[in-house]
Amino acid sequence: MCPHTVHAVIAVKTLESAKSRLAGVLAPPLRSRLVLAMLTDTLRAAGAAPEIASITVVTPDPAVSRAARALGAAIHPEPRGIGTDPDGLNTALSAAATALRSRHGEVGLLALQADLPALRTAELSAVLATAPAGTRAFVADHAGTGTAALLAPPGSGLRPRFGRDSAHHHHGDGAVRLRGDWPGLRHDVDTADDLAAVQALGAGPDTAALLDELGWPHRVREPVTQVC
Repeated sequence: MCPHTVHAVIAVKTLESAKSRLAGVLAPPLRSRLVLAMLTDTLRAAGAAPEIASITVVTPDPAVSRAARALGAAIHPEPRGIGTDPDGLNTALSAAATALRSRHGEVGLLALQADLPALRTAELSAVLATAPAGTRAFVADHAGTGTAALLAPPGSGLRPRFGRDSAHHHHGDGAVRLRGDWPGLRHDVDTADDLAAVQALGAGPDTAALLDELGWPHRVREPVTQVC
């Protein structure tokens, strides 16, 4: 894909509902801070790639909107009536993709996960250079079952299938699986082990600062007040 022709879309749900699988190690306020830190590190890394013409974040959360705008991202409101989509992610990404093409024409699209704190700009540039022209493509996550990034060239619908076994679903829908050494791109964060892995890879500045503040890898929870 040629430089400056790819428009990225990222979906983020409300902070209070994000990263529930980390509830055993981080209290809700800390999970909210972590989500914002990982998002801002993802936005910085992606936004620095010369191939990225714009980034649009789809979210209903005001704090997410403020953080994304501060880094130059556009905000698309989360669509109403998400139908059968379990968490609205695919509906949100599709809505943003439609809006982008309505505004810019038949541009290339990139759907990217919001929790890639170890993402390196060079990794994203390498993926975009590797993607075959005229074909939808995706990068599987570190487990090989999820999807870290989905690419749609001009003239092809994004057709996101994020969720359980999304790599299988994207491949079944005609997208080509891209293979390369992109550990930062592949490593999203759902569990404490994932968080330790991105810390080992080298998290971005906001995530690294928060983990340092928390004394990670010690698993931190806010103290529970006992009622007598």
